[in-house]
Amino acid sequence: MAFILKEKKIDIIFHLAAQTHVDNSFGDSFEFTKNNVMGTHVMLEAAKVHKVRRFIHVSTDEVYGEVVSRPDCAEDTILAPSNPYAATKAAAECLVKAYHMSFGLPIMITRSNNVYGPYQYPEKITSKFVCSLLRRGKCYIHGQGHNSRKYLYAADVADALDVIFHKGSVGETYNIGSAFEISNLMLAKRLIGMFGYTQEQQVNDHLEFVQDRAFNDKRYAVDCSKLEKLGWAPRMGFDDGLRKTIEWYRQCTDEWWGDIAGALVPHPFKALPSYNGSTVLDN
Repeated sequence: MAFILKEKKIDIIFHLAAQTHVDNSFGDSFEFTKNNVMGTHVMLEAAKVHKVRRFIHVSTDEVYGEVVSRPDCAEDTILAPSNPYAATKAAAECLVKAYHMSFGLPIMITRSNNVYGPYQYPEKITSKFVCSLLRRGKCYIHGQGHNSRKYLYAADVADALDVIFHKGSVGETYNIGSAFEISNLMLAKRLIGMFGYTQEQQVNDHLEFVQDRAFNDKRYAVDCSKLEKLGWAPRMGFDDGLRKTIEWYRQCTDEWWGDIAGALVPHPFKALPSYNGSTVLDN
């Protein structure tokens, strides 16, 4: 990694790379530790050796854990991740902060709400529902679907990263938040309606309730006033963003992603080693 930074004369790093799907982290958690924690450590060490001018680490609102009976989380809220994915992202943040304190690495950290939009691999809820509906399939709802999330269009997140890079302060963390919140069930119904299925029976025909996650946070919520003071605000309305997303997947899914059938199942299905050396199946 240090060789690449030197060869390409890279002095700014936006570290967005991560293994991200929560469902997969319940059955393949060691991979998440390897990629998200060790991977970040490798990046940090290379950045330190090469003396980069800025290391922007992109994290997630999930590091705060479930937000139900407490205020929206400001950046100084104690982290309380509740799934293996979020735990590895929190651990990676600890390394990023340690490299700032120990070696003076000029870091910034961002934590954003759910991101949706074109080019997203269809294991995430919005792209998964869109791709399933394009194939005349169903939206699979974990549990009762009352869990809610806040959503940001990908271009708005890119704008936020640009603002943080140019106007933010070294060593600081910035929440990237949305005021728009919707439950998983209502998101599915909204998308089904956009595909022209408006009668109650048609909507029900495109919904299927499945077993919930091992643990499913009810909601996440961040206070992004710190970033707003730098002049950022989301610009894309949710319905407009959904329409742009649907059109991109309608035109580009097969060419961009190829066979995505495995991503559209309700839950990932993994083969895991058991303690006695045999194989067990986890879903």
